[in-house]
Amino acid sequence: MNTILHLNSSIFGEGGQSSRLAEQFVARFPAARVVRRDLSKTPLPHLDAERFGAFLSKSGSRTPAQQQVLDESDALIAELREAGTIVIGLPMYNFGIPSQLKAYFDHVARAGVTFRYTDKGAVGLLTGKKAYVFAARGGLYQGTPRDTQTAYVRDFLAFLGIADVEFVYAEGLAISEASKAESLANAQHVLRNLAQPERIAA
Repeated sequence: MNTILHLNSSIFGEGGQSSRLAEQFVARFPAARVVRRDLSKTPLPHLDAERFGAFLSKSGSRTPAQQQVLDESDALIAELREAGTIVIGLPMYNFGIPSQLKAYFDHVARAGVTFRYTDKGAVGLLTGKKAYVFAARGGLYQGTPRDTQTAYVRDFLAFLGIADVEFVYAEGLAISEASKAESLANAQHVLRNLAQPERIAA
C-alpha cells in the first residue's frame, strides 16, 4: 500500500491555506495510507545542546532522558522511511519557514541515520521518495531574493536523499481578495494536474 506522510506547519492548523492545499492534494489519493503530523498542534522542542548531545550519545551510556529524545527522533524518522511520498504544507512567516518545521527538520537530520558523511561530502539515505510542497505566502516572493524557503527546503530534503521535489505556490494572499482567489484557484489547478495515481510512490 502506498504511504503518504502529510506534514502541516501552519499556526492556523487545518485552517491555514497551505494546510488546505496539502489536504486537497492528499484527498485525491483515497487508496493511500496517510500519516498526518500537525507540527503546530503537536510541536517538537527546538534543538538545544542537551537534545543534540542525545543524538551524539553512544548506546549503553545514554541516560533515560537521552534515550527518550532518541526514541522520539527515531519515531519521526520511521515515518519518513515508510513513506513513498511526503506532502508539506508550508506557510511563510517573516521570510522564513515556520519554526515548528525547522524543529522537525532538526530532529530528522541525524548523521549515520538519515545521511552520512563521506570523503566526497554528505550522502542522503532516504532515497526513492517524492515530495510535494504547498507554499502559501501573503506577498509575492517566488523567484525573488526574498524567497528564502524554496532553496532551503529543497536543499534540506536533498541532503536527506529526497531530491525529487515539486513546489506549488499560492502567493499574494494578503494583497486583496481578488488576488487571493486567483492565486488559490491557480494553485488548485496545478495540484489537480499533479495528483495522478502514478505519481505517488509506493
